[in-house]
Amino acid sequence: MLLQELSDYFDLIGERAFRAGQVFRWLHSGVKSFQEMTNLPEKLRVKLDGEFYISVPLLVKKQVSRIDTTIKYLWSMPDHSAIESVVMEYAHGNTVCVSTQVGCRMGCVFCASTRGGLVRNLMASEILDQVIFSQIESGKTISNIVLMGIGEPLDNFDNVTRFLALIGHPAGMNIGARHISISTCGIVENIDKLANYDIQWTLTISLHAPDDQTRTFLMPVNRAIGVDRLLEACGGYFRRTGRRVSYEYALIDGVNDTLRHAGMLAGKLENTGSHLNLILLSNVSESTLRASPPDKVKAFTGLLKQRNINYTIRRSLGADIDASCGQLRQQLLFDSPLMESNYGVMGNN
Repeated sequence: MLLQELSDYFDLIGERAFRAGQVFRWLHSGVKSFQEMTNLPEKLRVKLDGEFYISVPLLVKKQVSRIDTTIKYLWSMPDHSAIESVVMEYAHGNTVCVSTQVGCRMGCVFCASTRGGLVRNLMASEILDQVIFSQIESGKTISNIVLMGIGEPLDNFDNVTRFLALIGHPAGMNIGARHISISTCGIVENIDKLANYDIQWTLTISLHAPDDQTRTFLMPVNRAIGVDRLLEACGGYFRRTGRRVSYEYALIDGVNDTLRHAGMLAGKLENTGSHLNLILLSNVSESTLRASPPDKVKAFTGLLKQRNINYTIRRSLGADIDASCGQLRQQLLFDSPLMESNYGVMGNN
């Protein structure tokens, strides 16, 4: 619940207004029950417990990288759905990558998250819980958030934007818009809606190909969008918010890593004020796609450099702990087929 919604509730039941702020702060501190809210009268705690519930994820599995201290969490939601979050250390602070859906319906061929399709959307509270409890479980202060875990954030637009309002509230975790990155495969109508908020979240586009033929093969959602329309929406976001758009491009051997692709990509991104993140593809056991070899990466980046394209090769974190998002959940579902059999309880909220 937003703070104003809590205020309206306490006003309705005749409680003093400051109670809303107390409850809001408790919720964002990671309490698991109303009884933990010790500055509330016992009678009020009992009433709240009878009318509301506090969503609390159950930690099913925790993996800690021996290489770079990256931590991967597998959570079980109250309806037994499984999702993943990842805590990563950078020089600029600790970042948590959170999921926005249980499963995904986008069908990207290189992604483990989409296998099995979409189960349901996560509620704003369930996205928020990943940040709160990842911070508690890791003991690391979270200063940055990327919505790049399981699911397509802009396919769950209402819950994601509610989460963004919650996470940025001064009485909550107070993580500013410039510290939040929203990743999308390119649902252009919702990119346009996001731009209309005129808030400086970073928009990150999973591009992965500069032409419709290659991108549609990798990302079926492109059939309804097209690269040019996607880039047009991204240009509108940049003009409206002043925040440069980042593009993700996983180099895949023999698919999108030729000099022809590099030339087309440079032509699309020149003079757009954007940044290109090149990714060395994480191998997924169910896929035959493999990362581009070093000689192809060198040739590809050499052409980008000639064209003055602003790019980085993203550092791979957690390579020894199922780095590709969705793999840990897939293992659980394979080992425990009943894990998500009851997902209909909470519906598609």
